Amino acid sequence: MIETTWSAVGGELRAVDEISFTTTKGRLASAFAVSDLAAAAIATAGLAVAELLREIGGQTARVTVDRRLSAMWFGFSLRPIEWRLPTPWDPIAGDYRARDGWIRLHTNAPHHRAAALRVLGVQADRESVACAVARWSKSDLEAAVVDAGGCAAEMRSIAEWSRHPQGRAVAAEPLVSMVSTERVGRPTWSLDPERPLRGVRVLDLTRVLAGPVATRFLAGYGAEVLRIDPPDWDEPGVVPEVTLGKRCARLDLRESQGRARFEDLLRRADVLLHGYRPGALDRLGLDVPTRRRLSPGLIDVTLSAYGWSGPWATRRGFDSLVQMSTGIAERGMAWKATDKPVPLPVQALDQATGYLMAAAAVRGITCRIQKTSGLKAGLSLARTAKLLIEHATEREEEPFAPETGKDLCAEIEETDWGRARRLAPPVRVGDADLRWDHPARQLGSAEPRWADA
Repeated sequence: MIETTWSAVGGELRAVDEISFTTTKGRLASAFAVSDLAAAAIATAGLAVAELLREIGGQTARVTVDRRLSAMWFGFSLRPIEWRLPTPWDPIAGDYRARDGWIRLHTNAPHHRAAALRVLGVQADRESVACAVARWSKSDLEAAVVDAGGCAAEMRSIAEWSRHPQGRAVAAEPLVSMVSTERVGRPTWSLDPERPLRGVRVLDLTRVLAGPVATRFLAGYGAEVLRIDPPDWDEPGVVPEVTLGKRCARLDLRESQGRARFEDLLRRADVLLHGYRPGALDRLGLDVPTRRRLSPGLIDVTLSAYGWSGPWATRRGFDSLVQMSTGIAERGMAWKATDKPVPLPVQALDQATGYLMAAAAVRGITCRIQKTSGLKAGLSLARTAKLLIEHATEREEEPFAPETGKDLCAEIEETDWGRARRLAPPVRVGDADLRWDHPARQLGSAEPRWADA
């Protein structure tokens, strides 16, 4: 799996020999090799940092991955002290039995919830929603909710997905699309082997969950990450988890003033990560040519839910929906011998795609130094799902050992919500520590400017 993920971001396979693993016994309970995916994705991001360290310091850096901690980071890394994380799920979100099978409604965003309720013709009451869903066929309801601007996915089998036009389109796409762009002058970064991304500016236009995982990793090696959200956006269940090491500001890109401010930020950015649906930035006047004109040599890494081709290329989607569409939840149901969908034990599609996005971004930084060229990279949750499906597992293995205090960092993190501790980093690359310069902060807690502006 590591050879697949590392080669997908353009890495040389011989570098895989630099990886070693600790705490290899145990696994997350699943019909799929989720623990292996966690270790492979995090190792791939670590290999990208090791390659950058060779470029700036001339020394080989070994990558050590704790397989158990990697799996734990694929869940939640934050451990609040005398306070609780909000639930990440809206009360209406979840799996419902339709007339001919199962469907999942994703209603965390208010406008997505409103769309689903409007189609069903009921109030925001779970029992009423369940009764209404039972009168629909799953395919008709999925189409109606999506057409209304909401998010839904019927449960398909792996075989059904492989025959679906979107399944066929995704199967033909690379795990990571990597395209070099124009050559520009050499970057002015003065990179430090102990903090190899210090001095690199990362503009973060991502939301739950893959993109924020990627930018959190980049911040952990010293990058200046500035996250931009719309004025009315919030995701309280995950913000304390993913804003570690970042500054978070708000801009309305639909207004001329906000868009002009964003363009000023982009002119000084080295890396842009964005998870808007394909075409969304184009409609805001920020298409690929405009972004490259504003920031020549930009490392532009983007994410979609259902891939970049096929009839669903612009469809809204989230990890839990992609699991339903691609057959993962149905395979889990058969594996568990139960009568309802069984998702992965963690949001592994989001998490793995996030670390691969980070790996692509770091490889882009290395290529910028080596070749003075920019990079455009694209990934999708559905394509990551294909990788996982290819690594189904039925083997019996003991679960990982329970968490103890030794799994946590000794330092107290003073978040905006209260004191907390983090899991210890799951990867070490040479002498470069994965650590964060800022605790988790609220969205909109900073001004939309670079630190030295």
